[in-house]
Amino acid sequence: MQKPLKERYRDTPEAALITLRAQGRIGEDLTCKLETGKALAAAGLHPATGGNGASACSGDMLLEALVACAGVTLNSVATALGIALRDATVHAEGDLDFRGTLGVAKDAPVGFREIRLRFDLDTDAPPEQIAKLRELTERYCVVYQTLRNSPPILIS
Repeated sequence: MQKPLKERYRDTPEAALITLRAQGRIGEDLTCKLETGKALAAAGLHPATGGNGASACSGDMLLEALVACAGVTLNSVATALGIALRDATVHAEGDLDFRGTLGVAKDAPVGFREIRLRFDLDTDAPPEQIAKLRELTERYCVVYQTLRNSPPILIS
């Protein structure tokens, strides 16, 4: 499935340059409605910051994006390497200190202190193949690499 795309991008590198976009509009009750391309999602405050829990928390959405990207990448890499996965689950968890978010303590960071990503694999692949699978998943997961190597973000 990816072979013709890879060939095209090798031959015409500029064809591989794509700009992704996200858009949202503020809504009622301190929410922001996101157009994901597939559905409409309302993001709101986490209950630890005064939210009612009815809307998606942006921190949860960040972890969900990481899990989704890592899962798709893992599956793609496993297929490319010929590793049969009977089952695989991807878990992400991150630690936040909401004192920073709420401006309660200037020494408390705003954002995640640590994010942990874990793969639970049901496979007969030998350890060296699993290690290669993990290495390549890390290398090619867009969200993981973006979090690890933060690009400049321009605000206007």
